[in-house]
Amino acid sequence: MTAPVFVVESAVLAGVVPGAVVRLDGPEGRHAAAVKRLEAGEAITLADGCGLGVDGTVAAVHGKDALDVTVGTVRTEPEPGPRIVVVQALPKGDRGELAVETMTEVGVDAVIPWAASRCITQWKGDRGAKALAKWRATAREAGKQSRRLRFPEVRDLMTTRQLAPVLAAAAFAAVLHEDGAEPLAAAGLPAEGDIVLVVGPEGGVSPDELAAFAEAGAAPYRLGPSVLRTSTAGVAAGALLLGRTGRWS
Repeated sequence: MTAPVFVVESAVLAGVVPGAVVRLDGPEGRHAAAVKRLEAGEAITLADGCGLGVDGTVAAVHGKDALDVTVGTVRTEPEPGPRIVVVQALPKGDRGELAVETMTEVGVDAVIPWAASRCITQWKGDRGAKALAKWRATAREAGKQSRRLRFPEVRDLMTTRQLAPVLAAAAFAAVLHEDGAEPLAAAGLPAEGDIVLVVGPEGGVSPDELAAFAEAGAAPYRLGPSVLRTSTAGVAAGALLLGRTGRWS
């Protein structure tokens, strides 16, 4: 069984070497000591979520609030290439968190919430801020669960107009659409840069949105013979691209 992952600030891990002792406290320390009930001698991984981590063992437990970790090895997870970025239209209910969770587990590098014209869910005011915070917390927890050192970035909510420059700057951009003339599995992919995938809402991408994305360089591609839910399409497409680009090799 692989060691559990706990998150610390980058400054805590900066410059650490094997044999050093690192203190894990705060909410993560309480979770490790009181919930996971880790004991001296057990394996543990500390990560900053930005690609730096250490594998070590618990040296001492301080009540229910903190523990000391003796560093065994220091690891870095380099910035991947190409990066997989999913533009996720806002789903209904908690399906947005489900999408973020599973895309994180698969290995997607960034998620951009999108206020598509046919989205039933709307992020406005405090409700929108809380929803975005939930997506970010979900990415963090899923990153820990899947033993990642580099967690996906969940960006601020974007409109169709705001997405245009993101798509134009991508090394490859595509809109997942059942009417796409070419399958995503046959698309020519870059070796570096951002691959940006647009996943529409349950009601589909509107003609105006398709036209705006096409003008920005994102053509429609079909994923397969079946139509997937918006909360699962990004996961399936992300897995396909991670395999095709060699990142799963």
